[in-house]
Amino acid sequence: MKKIIILILALGLIGFLAWYTFGLMKNEGKSDKELIEFSIEDTLTVDKIIITDAFSNSIEVIRDGKTWTDAEGGCIAQPSINFILETFKNIEFKGYLSDNSHAQFTKLMASQHTKVEIFQNGEWVKTWYIGPSAQDHYGQIMLLDSKDGGKSDIPVMMKVKGESGIIEPRFFADKRKWMCTNIFAIPLERISMVEVKFLQEPIRSFSVTKKGQNLNVYQQGRKLNNIDPKKIYLYLQNYKKIHFDIANYELSQQQIDSMKRSTPFSTITVKETTGKQTKLKCFRIKSTEEQRNEFGNVVDVDMNKFWCELPSGQVVKCQYFVFNPLLLGHIYFPMNLGGIDKEIK
Repeated sequence: MKKIIILILALGLIGFLAWYTFGLMKNEGKSDKELIEFSIEDTLTVDKIIITDAFSNSIEVIRDGKTWTDAEGGCIAQPSINFILETFKNIEFKGYLSDNSHAQFTKLMASQHTKVEIFQNGEWVKTWYIGPSAQDHYGQIMLLDSKDGGKSDIPVMMKVKGESGIIEPRFFADKRKWMCTNIFAIPLERISMVEVKFLQEPIRSFSVTKKGQNLNVYQQGRKLNNIDPKKIYLYLQNYKKIHFDIANYELSQQQIDSMKRSTPFSTITVKETTGKQTKLKCFRIKSTEEQRNEFGNVVDVDMNKFWCELPSGQVVKCQYFVFNPLLLGHIYFPMNLGGIDKEIK
């Protein structure tokens, strides 16, 4: 009886060791193969990406035909998404971490990582967990969770084929960085009216109307005569490509609300033949140093950049260099500015 019990125990031990060895081989196989397969070969089938950073900021982008939008269908910067798709395709294995560093980096990545969820043909396929950069800064420590291979518990080092540097900066969840910078992209034939108002200098206000071949310019509601149509066309063509400079990374919500309650120095309203109307509100930025404005007068405001409130209510920073062709009607039309431009040389 004693021998039978020993035999049973021995067989049980052999069975356990076989099962345990098989498990190790299976996990080792995943670590060596499935669990380092970060790349997406066919990026044309990628139709949704969700990026969440360590601060709980999140952005969802969706393929809409040949372009990408945010989850609400809004415009996003296409170069950014193209950069990400290239990374999906070209990422490759760089190397394993040393055994004694696994625990350290696993703990670190649990609290500090960027999560990238990847969908193909409407289904989730992979999630990247992007941790700190490799020690030589030529790669990134990452974890993979995939539909086919499951989630790895061993961080590995990855890099982008043929490139130096780290991967994490390509994946940002701050929605401000995804904003399309274009404000106006209106072909001349779609414009029916433009109105530029200067709230503190109303003499500078003007409007342009276009109905077919009938073009008119008004200064404070008074029609200007003998205007060269070529000048009007030249002015309206400026609305074909106008971009803001940078999203707001400076003003708090309280400061934004305070600014919106103040009087803008100018408003720009554009009406299109489709009925769409776009209105911008422009606010000066105070300067600690005296500067000269477009008329040569000394002022205490920044004459390089200003704040602009978009129709969505978002506030962005714009350059006068870009907007002066819209704001300065007198450089296109013979406007009487009542001596305000006497210092122009």
